[in-house]
Amino acid sequence: MTEKKSNYVYFFGSGKADGTAQMKDILGGKGANLAEMTSIGLPVPPGFTISTEACAYFSANKGAYPKDMREQILENLNRLEILMGAKLGDAKNPLLVSVRSGAAQSMPGMMDTILNLGLNPDSVEALIAKTGNERFAWDSYRRFMQMFGDVVMGVPHHEFERALQDVKDEKGKVFDTELDSNDLHEVIARYQRLYKRFTGEEFPVDPQDQLFKAIDAVFSSWNNERAIKYRQMNDIRGLLGTAVNVQCMVFGNMGDTSGTGVAFTRDPSSGENRFYGEYLMNAQGEDVVAGIRTPQSIETLRAVNPEVYDQLVGIRSILEKHYHDMQDVEFTIQEGKLFMLQTRNGKRTIFSWLRTQVEMVEEGLISKETAVSRVPAGEFGKLFAPILDIKVIRDQNLQQVTKGLNASPGGASGEIYFTAAKAEEMAAEGKDVILVRTETSPEDIGGMAISKGVVTCRGGMTSHAAVVARGMGCPCVSGAGEIRINEPKKYLQVNGVTLNEGDYLSIDGFTGAIYASKIPVRASEIVQVLNNNMKESESIVYQNYKTFMEYVDEIKTMGVYTNADTPNDTHMAVALGAEGIGLCRTEHMFFGGNRIMSIRKMILANNIVEREKALAELLPMQRGDFEGIFTELNGLPATVRLLDPPLHEFLPNDHTSRHELALQMGISVEEVAQKSSALHEFNPMLGFRGCRLAIIYPEILRMQVRAIIEAAINVKRKGIEVFPEIMIPLVGNYKEFEFCKKQAIEVIDTIFDEQALHVEYKIGTMIEVPRAAITADEIAREAEFFSFGTNDLTQMTCGFSRDDAASFLGPYVNDPDKQIYDYDPFATIDIDGVGKMVKIAADLGRGVRPDIKLGICGEHGGDPKTIAFCQSVGLNYVSCSPFRVPIARLAAAQAVIAAKKK
Repeated sequence: MTEKKSNYVYFFGSGKADGTAQMKDILGGKGANLAEMTSIGLPVPPGFTISTEACAYFSANKGAYPKDMREQILENLNRLEILMGAKLGDAKNPLLVSVRSGAAQSMPGMMDTILNLGLNPDSVEALIAKTGNERFAWDSYRRFMQMFGDVVMGVPHHEFERALQDVKDEKGKVFDTELDSNDLHEVIARYQRLYKRFTGEEFPVDPQDQLFKAIDAVFSSWNNERAIKYRQMNDIRGLLGTAVNVQCMVFGNMGDTSGTGVAFTRDPSSGENRFYGEYLMNAQGEDVVAGIRTPQSIETLRAVNPEVYDQLVGIRSILEKHYHDMQDVEFTIQEGKLFMLQTRNGKRTIFSWLRTQVEMVEEGLISKETAVSRVPAGEFGKLFAPILDIKVIRDQNLQQVTKGLNASPGGASGEIYFTAAKAEEMAAEGKDVILVRTETSPEDIGGMAISKGVVTCRGGMTSHAAVVARGMGCPCVSGAGEIRINEPKKYLQVNGVTLNEGDYLSIDGFTGAIYASKIPVRASEIVQVLNNNMKESESIVYQNYKTFMEYVDEIKTMGVYTNADTPNDTHMAVALGAEGIGLCRTEHMFFGGNRIMSIRKMILANNIVEREKALAELLPMQRGDFEGIFTELNGLPATVRLLDPPLHEFLPNDHTSRHELALQMGISVEEVAQKSSALHEFNPMLGFRGCRLAIIYPEILRMQVRAIIEAAINVKRKGIEVFPEIMIPLVGNYKEFEFCKKQAIEVIDTIFDEQALHVEYKIGTMIEVPRAAITADEIAREAEFFSFGTNDLTQMTCGFSRDDAASFLGPYVNDPDKQIYDYDPFATIDIDGVGKMVKIAADLGRGVRPDIKLGICGEHGGDPKTIAFCQSVGLNYVSCSPFRVPIARLAAAQAVIAAKKK
């Protein structure tokens, strides 16, 4: 029995193709679409594609080809030569080809294009004889030498550009197109010397040697540094490699009746349904995007060549109807004849994604499910964030002074201040403030709340600053390690630049860029409409968003709640589609106004009488907060977490602040210092916090429960339904939960008797301790809901400190030789470890209490990949910060669609 021969090369031409659009994994996106365009009758220059499987073999076998692949390439080359009636590099009738890479997913970080392969001094003369255009032939050879030398052999691109510029300067020319044949001879002679100097060999004249060197270069480019980096940045995984596309050349540089261009079937920036693109006459290859000459807008082609323009418009319609999505095309016009070189689904802004998909649904081109499945959930948050004015940055050529992590999206510009107190003071005077800190702590919450943006020198994507800023919808750049702050002297230094307190700084939370300049900021139209600062009819973006989210809500099955601690946050979250509050952190309420003094009194109290007196001051404040939150929810449920952080976080940690506190309280500085010292812990995350506070000081729990239930009754009296859910944090043992629940019910029953009115409520716990997850059946006997606090559950399961892990998690995730984790476990749930804990707890909980309510409230609740996992486990809801609610809604719908396809 003969062994089946593997096929590595796929031909396309004359209206027929070996491949189809569905073969992207094997042919790459470019090769699959060249085959498809050929099959549907578009004018595509013929050629062949070498598969991604060949690239995988090449990479795994130190540059060797699979068996029979070289012969298959030569067979298909011969087929191409017969079809075209020409021979590669022939001295009488030369066939010339282009060589391009093309992976299954578009990767601009890959190898550049090589054009005009097959040219040598003999075939140049043949091309002159064939075309009667000497300048065109030598210009084509010049271009080939530069591309081949740069891309295939690694001769620095700028060396070729310098040689070309030198000749133009000597000849008194400005543009490449002004050089005549004699000038081009000189350029080529200099290129040949350059090539030999850098490679140690003469420029190759054998066309097959040129071809196989180019193929090897494309395959090798799959693992070059920029390609690896691009795949990491764009989370591209699981691909075999890149395909190689060898295609018959067509020429846009044969004079004024020839040209080249790129176009989108719709506007990639706004999504408007109009033909969008640019072209250059008498140009080739990358000239349109290289900036050598200013290209012309595509609509002006109508005046230059109306037949070609009308043909392009017709192809635009054909492609959209065939692919059912916006296309990005490349074309060449050779002496008045149009050829299509590429089509692919166009890259676009999130604004364009939204508009194109909504309008395509309305046009009947795609279904609602298709539209929802396509819009990238990871980009969705950009719809709501303010943005730096890109036009100003470009026009003024502003350069970033440093770069950190893009921790929370949005643009911000303002005066820098180095303490939360000073930031609050200056904001009260009407200043736009950027808070710059080495790192933030819970005590900085007030300063963060009024800041236009936040910058930290330390901390990662899940640091305190990042998490809180995202929750507030505040732009944040964290981990800007090049910044050095001198807080006492009120200045910072970065890369030779000194900025004093009050100087302007602008940050881009989309990219992590920081500018030492004042840059205008534009608000999101969606937020403006939601805040009644713009009419819905005035914003196409909002209209598309509203329609699209209707599609989303028709599809998703899992609830989306929000993490909100104030009425304002709650209002915005509900406006953005939140179905309740999954996490209200009561400790955040203690930092506003005079409340911090009351909580400090409680901490510094020497006995229960003093402690209850301080708590009595806090009670009306907390009750008022809850009334505001419950009113904004208007009948939606609210999960309120009782006091969680260790008490020392509420006390000042420097001598000046301690002295001020001692004066205010009428005690000595020593007493404040002694109490702070007594509360100091070596590992506070695992220390005296959460339910442990409530067990040792039950009066804290009782005050908070009273505030919650009294607020609920007060709001219910106004005719608004209220559904409070009281969450006891950091439970690891069911006995802890039982103790706290008993205390809470005693208070609730007392209030019901006092008020002669009841409200529905639940008491549950946050699962954030591994022991709680594996004993969840015991806890579920008493707990009515579980909310998975995946931030701390990740810390305790993986043994990582969230605030310190940035030093090693980068290499753990990104280094190709390590890849211990696929993703940062604080950004995307570690399914094999933490995820398994969640599933164990969910299964155990349902086994005891089938109707137990299950949700997730860590930062992971806004991460699309985590949301897909939550859908698979069968959680009832996810909860995330207000401005991530639409992202979570979209991701929840996409999870339903993905599950159907499995």
